[in-house]
Amino acid sequence: MAEERRVVIVGGHGKVALLAAPRLVREGFAVDSFIRNPEHAKDVTAVGANPIQLDVEQTGTQALAEAFAGADAVVFSAGAGGGNPERTHAVDYEAAIRTMEAAKQAGVKRYVMVSYSRSAVDLDSLSPQDSFYPYAKAKHDADEYLRATSLDYTILGPGMLTLNPATSKLTLVDSQGRVAGKQPSGSESETARENVAEVIAYVLAHDSAIRQTVNFFDGQTPIRKIFS
Repeated sequence: MAEERRVVIVGGHGKVALLAAPRLVREGFAVDSFIRNPEHAKDVTAVGANPIQLDVEQTGTQALAEAFAGADAVVFSAGAGGGNPERTHAVDYEAAIRTMEAAKQAGVKRYVMVSYSRSAVDLDSLSPQDSFYPYAKAKHDADEYLRATSLDYTILGPGMLTLNPATSKLTLVDSQGRVAGKQPSGSESETARENVAEVIAYVLAHDSAIRQTVNFFDGQTPIRKIFS
């Protein structure tokens, strides 16, 4: 019997992470989910993952590497949640970088980053005084750092996240968030968190989109065709 593959989710109590964990389990992975608050352990256990209490904001690279040891992939789905520029930088950029370096140190090649669809371009138009700027800069810089590593990364760029049910169907968009050169509006630029979770499980189970950035909204093309 083949040895069970292991995925570590950083930010294991986030909405996307809690949706991704059971899908990864169904794909045959064992899932370790990092959580900061021990009270969240029961929620992680309920979706089939193994909770590990580890505050990524406070944990150094060496300790992260030890926690990643033996894993087949790391999924970074953590975030400060906005509102505090310093903490946004600490979690969405600095902690993200430490997990990348720790993955390399631990010999974990596969790395999936949950980003957002316009992370490559928003800095070109946002004022540093804009409340969204700290998040946009943190995600932009973390994504750029990841692209420069030797990791087998996949950067996922969903649109405006919703709680809609999964459709398992997407539309690919460019770095500007455009579909076939046109800018969608309203619900056309949304992505269900469940669809993001479906994509995480798919790209890891099928070794798809390696060293690629994939920006997507909810759409009409089945996930398997997007990544075939």
